[in-house]
Amino acid sequence: MFWDFAAGFYQIFEDIINGKVNRALCDAVAAQIQPQDIVLECACGTGMISKAIAPRCRHLTATDFSVGMLRQTKKTCAAFRNVTVKKADILHLKAPDHCFDAVVAGNVIHLLDDPQAAVRELARVCKQDGRLIIPTYINEKADGNTAPFIRLLSKMGADFKRQFTAESYRQFFIDAGFAAPEITIIKGRIPCAVAVLRGGQHAGMQI
Repeated sequence: MFWDFAAGFYQIFEDIINGKVNRALCDAVAAQIQPQDIVLECACGTGMISKAIAPRCRHLTATDFSVGMLRQTKKTCAAFRNVTVKKADILHLKAPDHCFDAVVAGNVIHLLDDPQAAVRELARVCKQDGRLIIPTYINEKADGNTAPFIRLLSKMGADFKRQFTAESYRQFFIDAGFAAPEITIIKGRIPCAVAVLRGGQHAGMQI
């Protein structure tokens, strides 16, 4: 699995190549977390966002499908007693309906064959008054140009299913059933769009 292999060097990208964007991304996600929140994070990767969430919440369950990435997250979050790290499939979460105050899925939507199914599953486990926080790296321009590091990852085996512009990312959530997605753009070498959605806004949920 590519992401098991990438776990050993991916932090170089996070901390150095795109460090300014990633620090702002972590701050933006952490700002959405409240002290009493029970939080689920999907696609936690190396734990970059996990370590920003953990000090701000009551409990964090950090999950990923890659065993290699989970090993990195355990190291990253070793100092936090309120963090559980485990393997999970974002499309089939083994959790009851509406059980998390906040659900975070960072930089994974563009890797999925059926990203709208993933968003539906994230909405299912999020409380109706909770928050879905979904940051994703984007193409800042609409001309389809891709950052060199992303092209390198693709050549190495990362299977990127799509690239988003700011506008196409907003439209993705509207198409997924959210009438009013809040999108914040973090500019930098590889820009990021941070989507904040309210659980009860999803058209498929009973309100």
